[in-house]
Amino acid sequence: MGKVRLGIIGMGNMGSGHAKNIIDGLCPELEITAVADLKETRRQWCAKHLPPSVQIFSSAEELLDSGSMDAILIAVPHYDHPKYAITGFAHRLHVMVEKPAGVYTRQVREMNRMAKQYPELVFGMMFNQRTDHIYRKMREIVQSGALGQIRRTNWLITNWYRPQAYYDSGAWRATWSGEGGGVLLNQCPHQLDLWQWICGMPVKVYAHMLYGKWHNIEVEDDVTAYVRYANGATGTFITSTGDPCGTNRFEIILDKGKLVAEDGKLLMWETDIPEPEFSETNTNPFASPKVQIRQVQTDGKSGQHAEVMNCFAAAILRHEPLIADGSEGINGLTISNAMHLSSWLNREIDLPFDEDLYYEALMKRVKISRRKECVREATSEIAAGHSSFQKTEPQPDKDRWKVNW
Repeated sequence: MGKVRLGIIGMGNMGSGHAKNIIDGLCPELEITAVADLKETRRQWCAKHLPPSVQIFSSAEELLDSGSMDAILIAVPHYDHPKYAITGFAHRLHVMVEKPAGVYTRQVREMNRMAKQYPELVFGMMFNQRTDHIYRKMREIVQSGALGQIRRTNWLITNWYRPQAYYDSGAWRATWSGEGGGVLLNQCPHQLDLWQWICGMPVKVYAHMLYGKWHNIEVEDDVTAYVRYANGATGTFITSTGDPCGTNRFEIILDKGKLVAEDGKLLMWETDIPEPEFSETNTNPFASPKVQIRQVQTDGKSGQHAEVMNCFAAAILRHEPLIADGSEGINGLTISNAMHLSSWLNREIDLPFDEDLYYEALMKRVKISRRKECVREATSEIAAGHSSFQKTEPQPDKDRWKVNW
């Protein structure tokens, strides 16, 4: 196999962006052979901008049945990510899934079980932020143990500002039936993944959410969450799409110092002695360990989406490692689901949580979810480009994959 033949399901903003990377030569071991989108205008865009050899389909099923690819990239609304991954495995295709892995962990667990039945197939998740040099270095330092155990983590990620026009650009947006959640499921999957990738999974979650606080939407646009880890450490995660002057600051406090990622820099505070040792041996009531502060040097590389796809191709062709295995997509989603469940029940949630309870609570909201009847079409290419693969409202498990073609 000289190149991996790729089919893209969903040619909206993300699907077309991946296609552009491949056409521009950023992914030399990938070749687009087929694309699918329900919307005629998107298919017209594909006919104009993609090579003539690319087959263009009006449904995912037609694309999957065509036999013209070795792998698929799934870039459709969230509820359908697991569906097409499962179908892709059944067609003996390698699978790359855009974030998030899905809307609720029960469906993602089903996807992961299916993937295990086909160990010869490559299964990847589009966690492109794992390629960022800042977060890679943070993980390296934390995992090395050089600064000791984690004591506290804080991520203030409020620079996701979105105006009302953003939510009005698609009838499925910011609805329980169309998107399955708000800022946690749309904007923050990367941060939730990085949080657990660097610091590990929490064991308890307590979250407070505001639904439609800053916008005319039915899902959350303001979140403050508290977590606890197995070693007794604590953490907070604060996010919103309502702050026009938002912040992105990730802080990890450890026994022997502190790491802070902000404004494209990684700063490290390092004490001359671990705090537990200092506190035990020091006799001065007002003393504190000596601290050195420095900016941590990184390799400066952040390959983002193209690097994830290049590693996907390399895994298929040469069994090289992925940026993120597809099975890892459930981790950040577990935190997100636990936050929602905590907010709905107004209590602390233990991990693992009751996935059936979460599903039932979500479906209650889906049942009364309302799509916007009048949608103001966005004019920018980015906002207007989202895939037109739109779901009907999710039904109970037996037919939850029903799609409004």
